[in-house]
This record gives sequence, C-alpha cells and structure tokens, in this order.
Amino acid sequence: MGYKTNILLLILTYLISSSRGCTDIICCILLLVAIGGYVAVGIVAWTQGDPRKVIYPTDSRGQFCGQKGTSNEQKPYLFYFNIMKCASPLVLLEFQCPTTQICVSKCPDRYITFLQASSIDHTATQELKYYQQFCVPEFTDLKKVSDTPEVLKDGECPAMLTPSKPLARRCLPAINSKKGVIMVGNATTFDDGSGSGKKRNVTELLEGAKKANVLLETRQVAMKIFEDYTVSWYWIIIGLVISMVISLVFIVLLRFLAGIMIWVMIVLVILVLGYGIFHCYMEYAHLKGQTGSDVSLMELGFQTDFRVYLHLKQTWLAFMIILCIMEVIIILLLIFLRKRILIAVALIKEASRAIGHIMTSLLFPLCTFFLLCLCIAYWASTAVFLSTSNEAVYKVFSDTECQYAGTTCKPETFSTSNITKLCPGAHCLFAFYGGETAYHQYLIVFQIFNTFMFFWLANFVIALGQVTLAGAFASYYWAFKKPDDMPAFPLFSSFGRALRYHTGSLAFGSLILAIIQVIRVILEYLDHKLKASDNMFAKFLLTCFKCCFWCLEKFIKFLNRNAYIMIAIYGTNFCTSARNAFSLLMRNIIRVAVLDKVTDFLFFLGKILIVGSVGILAFFFFTQRIKLIQDTAPTLNYYWVPILTVMVGSYLIAHGFFSVYAMCVDTLFLCFCEDLERNDGTPERPYYMSSALSEILLKGSLKSSKSAESQE
Repeated sequence: MGYKTNILLLILTYLISSSRGCTDIICCILLLVAIGGYVAVGIVAWTQGDPRKVIYPTDSRGQFCGQKGTSNEQKPYLFYFNIMKCASPLVLLEFQCPTTQICVSKCPDRYITFLQASSIDHTATQELKYYQQFCVPEFTDLKKVSDTPEVLKDGECPAMLTPSKPLARRCLPAINSKKGVIMVGNATTFDDGSGSGKKRNVTELLEGAKKANVLLETRQVAMKIFEDYTVSWYWIIIGLVISMVISLVFIVLLRFLAGIMIWVMIVLVILVLGYGIFHCYMEYAHLKGQTGSDVSLMELGFQTDFRVYLHLKQTWLAFMIILCIMEVIIILLLIFLRKRILIAVALIKEASRAIGHIMTSLLFPLCTFFLLCLCIAYWASTAVFLSTSNEAVYKVFSDTECQYAGTTCKPETFSTSNITKLCPGAHCLFAFYGGETAYHQYLIVFQIFNTFMFFWLANFVIALGQVTLAGAFASYYWAFKKPDDMPAFPLFSSFGRALRYHTGSLAFGSLILAIIQVIRVILEYLDHKLKASDNMFAKFLLTCFKCCFWCLEKFIKFLNRNAYIMIAIYGTNFCTSARNAFSLLMRNIIRVAVLDKVTDFLFFLGKILIVGSVGILAFFFFTQRIKLIQDTAPTLNYYWVPILTVMVGSYLIAHGFFSVYAMCVDTLFLCFCEDLERNDGTPERPYYMSSALSEILLKGSLKSSKSAESQE
C-alpha cells in the first residue's frame, strides 16, 4: 500500500510541476504585443490630451474659463449673449449654442438692456461700466456706445442682461415659479433689447435655458453627489470597514462552524427580509391619508431629489411587493432543496478545511482587486486624455440664411473674409473639439482599442486569480495525507506556475471573453442610437443579438472557470482543458445542477445577509434615525448616495471573500468528479477525497446509481 501510494504521489507531483511546459505561446506573445501597443496609445493620449476641456467651460474663442495662468483665471463662469438662441437644434446636434459666449467673473444680477445702459449721456456711468464686463474683451472704448446699433450688430455686447445664477459654471437665467407663474427675478416679461419696445414672455427665455440646460442637469446632480461624497466619505469608509469585518468574521466562523453558520445565515436572511417587509408596511401605513402621498410615480415623473419618492405610498408599496416576492422565492427554494443543502453543507465544510490549511487564500482577492484597480485607472485616464486630444473647431453661425452656415472657419481671419460680406449676421464661434488630421481620424480607433484592452486585461487578471486559487486548492485535494503531502507554500507555488507556464492560456481565455464583451458594448451603443428609430424589425433583431451574446458570455465565463481549474491541475493548454472540463461536467451534469449550484445559492444568501445588515445600519445612520448619534450624521443632498455606495461596496467586499470559497468548492467538486472516474476506492486505486466528503458524496452517488438501475 505504501509503495503504491508513493507511486501515485510521484505521478501527481509530475503532473503538477515537472511535465509542465509553456502553453498557448502564440497568445502569450500576442498579449505582450497588445500591451506594448496599449502603452504606446497611452503615451500618445497623455502627450496630446488636455483634461481641462472636460473640467472647464470654453468660450466662443476656445479659451477656458477659470483656468489658472490664463487671462480668464478670474473669470470662472461662461455667459451667453442670447440664451434664447440655445433653443436651436444645433444645441442637440453639436452641443453648442449658436451665440457668442464669453468668460465672466460673476453672473449678472439685474435686468438691463444695452439701450438703457447707453441712453445716459455720461459715458462713465456705473451702469455702463457694469454692462461692459459682459461685453467681449476688445470692447474697451466706452465712447463707442453712441453707435448702439453698430455695437449690437458686431456682437461686441449682449442686447440685454437678465438675472442669472451659475449652474455647472454656466450663467443661466434665474427662473423661478410663484403660484404657477414663471418669472425671471420678479418679472414675467422682458425687453429683448432690440429697440422695438415690444415685451416678450419669459417662457421664451425658458425654452432657451432648457436647451442650454439639457446637458447640465445631469452635471448638477453629479456635483451634488460629489458634495455628498466630500462630507460623508469617511463614514462610507467606516461602513466598508464594518462590512469587511463582518465578512471576515463570517468567513472565519464558517471555517470552524460551517454547518451551524449556514443554517444561521438562512434564518437571518429570512428575518432581514421580513423586517424589510415590516418597515415598508409601516411607512406605507404612516403615509396613508397624508396630503400628496397619493400621487402616482407616472404623474410625478423623474425627480433629481429622490427623497420625493419616499413621500409616496406607491414607492413603499412597490418595495414591499418586491421584498415579499424575494421572501417567498427563497422560502420555496429552501423547501425544495432541503436535502441538497445537506450535501452542499458537507462540500462547504470540506472547503473550510482546505481554506484552513491555506489561510493566505482569504487575502488573495486583495491582490486581484489591486490589479483590477490599475486596469480601471489606466483605461479611464487614457479614455479622458484621448477624448480631449482634439483641436478646437470653429464654425460659422448665422441668424439669417447663409450658404456658409455650418462650415469651418478661423476666428483670426474671419472678420476680413468674404463670409462677413455675404452673410452680415454671421459669426465664427467655437463649436467643439475635433480635427481632420490623420491622428484625429484614428481617435475613434484608439478609443475602441482602449476599451478592448481594458476588457482583455481585466479578464486576464480575474483568470490569473482563479487559476492561482484553483492550483492551491487542487494541491490540497490531491494530497493523499492532508496536509502533510501539500507544498510548503501552495498559493505562491500556484501563482508562480500560472505566470511561468500558463500566461498564454489565460490570455487565450480572456481574449475570447473580451471579444464577446466588446461586441455587447457595440450592440448597446447601436441600441441607444436606434431608440428614436421607428424600424421595429431592426430593434427586434438587435434585441435578439443582445440576448444571444448575453447568454454566450455567461456560458464562456462558466467554461473558462472550469478550464482554468483543469489548467491548474494538469497544465494542458486552454482548448484541451476546456474540452476536458466540459466533458467531465457533462458526464456529471446532475451533480453540477443540484449540488454545485446549491452552494452558489447559499453563498448568495450570505452576500445578501451581509449587504442587508450593513444597508439597514447605513439607512438608520444617514437618515439620522439613531437618536444616540443623530447629530453625528452629515447633512446630505441625497442620503441614498452614501447608502448605495456602502451597499455596493459591501457586496463587492463580501463577493471577494466568498469568491475564495466559491472557487474552492468548484475546484474540489471538479477534483471529486475526476477522482471518481480515475479511482474506485480499492487499496490499489484509493480515493483522494477526505473521509468526511466521501461519506456523504459517495452515499449520494450510490443512491443515484441504485435508483437508475431500478428504473431500468
């Protein structure tokens, strides 16, 4: 027995290390070349890009407002000469208002026309000096105000000023409503400054402001969300630390009390959902009969202040229905899967023993998380620099019909060109950032390549983590005497083998997944473009493609995960490992369906428990409902911002810890299936599974085989 066992151990050692060679070398070389090209694209983007184009608004001459070291350093706001022209369709087509825009130090706080300011004989009046700061910088000759029509015709000064407020560094009319009446300041009409004396309704001003604001409302919400983060970031970190401690304690307890913790987790999930249902019902009952709580969500529409929705009965009723459905589904699943849960608990116990011998595996997700953060940071910075590496493009804007409208122009020579003679009311204004050089034409290609490399590298990092954990846990399973026959440092040994021998295989698997994900991104882009289209067949076809590629991505992820386990065990290339893993799973499809997925369901309940517990605590804290620390909670614009952040962060943290368990369970399960096919439990071919695992899993296998024989 001892002689044969030593032979098996020698064979195992040979399979794990000695016979390994570099796999999928072509894909490894391709990955290195692609990374080199990615670095080159990043260098080009960083040398050509200018993030100021995103941060600061740009005037009609392509100059930044509020940028340090420029003439506009003390002028942080963008002022529109005629906000009503922003109602033009050009705003939606080219994201630029066809009116002169300048940088100003402050927005106008009074209503006055240029005719009123220049009607006084004294050229140095305070009104005229105040008005002058909203004219183009070249307008310095106050004596020129005597020729008012010429000044307005040349576009040197706006025809009127209206009370405005800064929004996203833009001066927009200070529109307000009193008893349903729309006003600017205290007026419902205004003089457009044309000299006709005809009063115009404020609603015309509102239309222009709405168009100018079409891209700024989201930015305003983003600024408020940013403010919430600035005052609550340390509490968010505390919440994430709490979730990390809870996750770690849960995992440690799962290591020693797996069976008890699983059942405690199930009960607590049911109780947490039950409390959520009770809380929603109490809020619903409290709002019943209150004025304004009966408004439907459809009538209310979209509101940037999400607290408005919490004052509606319909909101809490919807929450209560969703939680009730989740509660019922979980209870029914637990009833139907009660026998399989016992088997899954045994598998989780074995995983706990494996993790107990490789405790460093619990910290390995931090390495994966760090590498993913590097990928995200490089992709985001490269995308921003690429999008801002264009040159300023100027176009001709005209109030009257002009054959040159929309054509490019140069501000330096525009005043002396023939366009001003043929189109007297035309102006050469900044339109957008672009360019017609070869570099600018390839920018879209660079952006696509940047996105593709992000998916490829992110999937490679995840694959590296999976194959490392799989190799470590496989060394535990295939050790005949556990843990004596295990390597000294199984995790580091597995990590070294993965990088030394299987970088190409990991690149191959992640490349396939990256291609599918890029195709999905392109389909989402096409779907966004077709939203305004009436072609129902195209929409139907696009929806079918999206569904198919979603299913394909899920299948490839499942296949890759099991292929990486086979790579970690036998060191074969990606295609061979994927084929062997798929064949092995198909031969054990019943076990995969009823055992492996039950453990995934139990781990999901654990994540829900941690997220729900931390989410409830965050809700009571940030809504200042805990009286002992009521004054400690920060004042927020949207209290759901830190709550959602804490909940999402808690889920990612819990997922990181549970992913180790999930990978351990998947590896042990695949090794168990392989063990059953290679060995029969005799002294000559003993099982490598532990006695506790064989007692319950083999018993289930015998029952399944006997039932199959009886049916035959």
